[in-house]
Amino acid sequence: MCIDNTADSWLTRLFTAEYAGQFDVFLDGLARLNLPLPLGGSSNHFDVATLRAIGAWDPYNVTEDADLGMRLARFGYRTAMIDSTTYEEAPARLGPWLRQRTRWFKGWLQTWCVHMRQPRRLLRDLGPGGFVSFQLAVGGNVLAALVHPLFLAGLVMAMANGFPPWTSDSTGGSILAALYAGSVLIGYLTSALLCIIGLKRRGLLPTAWILSLTPLTWLLLSCAAWRALCQFATAPYTWEKTDHGLARTSRRGTQMTQALIALESLVRDLDTADALPRLPMEPSRPHRHAARAATTKPSDVPPAPGTALGRARLVQMRLDHLGGLRFDNHVVDR
Repeated sequence: MCIDNTADSWLTRLFTAEYAGQFDVFLDGLARLNLPLPLGGSSNHFDVATLRAIGAWDPYNVTEDADLGMRLARFGYRTAMIDSTTYEEAPARLGPWLRQRTRWFKGWLQTWCVHMRQPRRLLRDLGPGGFVSFQLAVGGNVLAALVHPLFLAGLVMAMANGFPPWTSDSTGGSILAALYAGSVLIGYLTSALLCIIGLKRRGLLPTAWILSLTPLTWLLLSCAAWRALCQFATAPYTWEKTDHGLARTSRRGTQMTQALIALESLVRDLDTADALPRLPMEPSRPHRHAARAATTKPSDVPPAPGTALGRARLVQMRLDHLGGLRFDNHVVDR
């Protein structure tokens, strides 16, 4: 999974970094360790018989893919990552982003509660490693977002009282210091590091500057988590849909445009060098036999791939495949 409309806003840039860390680093690492994956995104592929055997999707879970990933693991199936990319559109405005993250947190809460109804059975099904992975990836993800503002509020109150909590002799101050330091180190630094590694793998490292907003991101995630907790108690099955088709930019579209421009430049250079072949036109039916006879001349034998004519023919084949630029009789048309 990869965000395509990265340049739409600062939120989409953050989304790009998060997806890079999640799908290119974190989930890939879980798969390599043969640990259960909390599935997500719009690029999951299942064997239909297997899907039916485990009960398919939970119709009441608003992140049914995360729940499904856990059930696959509990039934003894292994989930792997595919070396391919599915491009997705991220919300560019705060309102849609908040509603989407609220649904995600609520779904993870549902998934955690459902599977933790019988903790011993869950431990037996997933094994110790899978059990710990589930607690961290699903339950811990929600818990960290919920308690983060409490840590910040405690730190602000402690600082307002005139002493840094990490130098306090009181037990409460020491606990607060440890909790806040753990939140910063595990939350801010770890998530930022995963995103940086993912962005590097994607060739998007110049976007990493957006991670300077990680503290703001965590506050927004906390808002979404508390909103999700309220909905979990009052409207657990409400599904806040995310509107799509609103992207203003497309990184993939830009890359395709650049590729077509480079291809047009190549065709123009071949034409200037008089190396562009006169491609045969499709003959009409009444003259097909005559045309075939005429095309048996030595000059019309298909050129070798390494020659200029061969490269030009390859260009034409690529153009036909792309449905873009075409050239006939030394004329380049758009």
